[in-house]
Amino acid sequence: MAANPLNAGKPLGSQARMSRRVTNLAHMLTQNARRHGARAGFVWAEKSWTWREIDARVSALAAALAARGIGKGDRVLVHSRNCEEMFFSMFAAFRLGAVWVPTNFRLMPDEVAYLATASGAKGFLCHGDFPDHAKAVAGTDFVWRIGQAGTFGETSLQEAMSKHAGAALRNVAVEHDDPCWFFFTSGTTGRSKAAVLTHGQMAFVVTNHLADLTPGTTEQDTSLVVAPLSHGAGVHQLMQTARGVATILLPTERFDIAEAFRLIERHRVSNLFTVPTILKMMVEHPAVDQFDHSSLRHVIYAGAPMYREDQKFALKKLGKVIVQYFGLGEVTGNITVLPAALHDEEDGPSARIGTCGFERTGMQVSIQDDNGRELKPFETGEICVIGPAVFAGYYDNPEANAKAFRDGWFRTGDLGHMDEEGFVYITGRASDMYISGGSNIYPREVEEKILTHPAIGEVAVLGVPDPVWGEVGVAVCVAREGAAAVDEAEMAAFLAPKVPRYKMPKRFFFWDALPKSGYGKIPKRLVRDELEARGLLDLKQTT
Repeated sequence: MAANPLNAGKPLGSQARMSRRVTNLAHMLTQNARRHGARAGFVWAEKSWTWREIDARVSALAAALAARGIGKGDRVLVHSRNCEEMFFSMFAAFRLGAVWVPTNFRLMPDEVAYLATASGAKGFLCHGDFPDHAKAVAGTDFVWRIGQAGTFGETSLQEAMSKHAGAALRNVAVEHDDPCWFFFTSGTTGRSKAAVLTHGQMAFVVTNHLADLTPGTTEQDTSLVVAPLSHGAGVHQLMQTARGVATILLPTERFDIAEAFRLIERHRVSNLFTVPTILKMMVEHPAVDQFDHSSLRHVIYAGAPMYREDQKFALKKLGKVIVQYFGLGEVTGNITVLPAALHDEEDGPSARIGTCGFERTGMQVSIQDDNGRELKPFETGEICVIGPAVFAGYYDNPEANAKAFRDGWFRTGDLGHMDEEGFVYITGRASDMYISGGSNIYPREVEEKILTHPAIGEVAVLGVPDPVWGEVGVAVCVAREGAAAVDEAEMAAFLAPKVPRYKMPKRFFFWDALPKSGYGKIPKRLVRDELEARGLLDLKQTT
């Protein structure tokens, strides 16, 4: 009987079941080394590694970890910038049947220390640029250093791999529910939680991504990484590995848009994964007109809906190559897809404005009310999902699991509706909705209207306390580069004919930039924190 990854050793149920042996995800490297051994699989600056070299280094690292006591089910915490050794560490953990536990490298030392404790990590692989993080993490059996910088830890990954060079390790046998990856949530509400991803689940995710996001992908393709490999970009590169696609890394941590387009031209990049804010930055940069990007077939954006005006501009610059998907880490992106063919540049009758697409292959979406009742088309409720891509649950967190699942459905916490053809429209996060004078206000609807103003490039609308109405909206706006200044009166006049009076923000603030997470998103909690820091939440003082 397999062990339940959520309850450390407790059985999955009272009844015994047949073993469900599945392919170890590291077998993808085994395949690539056999079929495409001499082809480049990973490129970083002027260095590159063939699939045969990658497979050998992964085996060496796996052997080193095994010699240090890492085995099936053990968690290995990884805190690193994007680099080849981080990529190798994922497959080394998989090969051993261990669990890869990557962090956002922008986290503070105490936050990483919490993740080490919460995951029960046995080993810690830490990039040499983060000695304070290595010092803060206690309780792991060892700390190894990633990269050339730093002097802390027992050894470096390079030294560990050199010591075990030539090791020939077989991929450990795994079952469907054996965990392979703890995918930490971004922690928008309280502490981050470890979503347990399994070998069987991720095999489905890889297949689904290839079918729905980058159909036709082969070893002739190349993929550019413009986001941290610790989260969505790592899932994207995993499915690229399944087809022997070469992964191209940006040469430095800094997101250099001109360099990104230079690499797209040089390597004839065919796909990349990003988030709407980063895609917006790329298509608004002069480099989009200076380099050849005709090789791009699939520019995938996820993590948040893309505002319509930004979507239209991206289509104008890149053509019909952008692909949207909606999905949380807990479902590894597998909820909906809006393929390139359904992205329309013009707002004509055929354009499905505001949709995040239809159900992913093998997945089912339901819009439900607070009692779990499925709603009719166009009725707003919580977006819920079932299917093979849904995670196994949160590690060692029964309370969170009880809240996340209802009658087998995973509750996303996102609000939206579905039309009669099954296209899903996201209204916003349930936590973003506010109630003004008894009416539900969904910020995204108002944000879409504000962004039709030619001078506004970014906006965040959120509800703040009000003694009369309970809550009222405020809009924090960022001007487009080079645009003329706009004041509150002008914005209010512009918006008045576009939204009902009760949805009109009470105040408009104009900032140089909106706070963003390490993944390029604009969390409302960060905007709220900044409003509070600037003393702008007490509207009685600002009217």
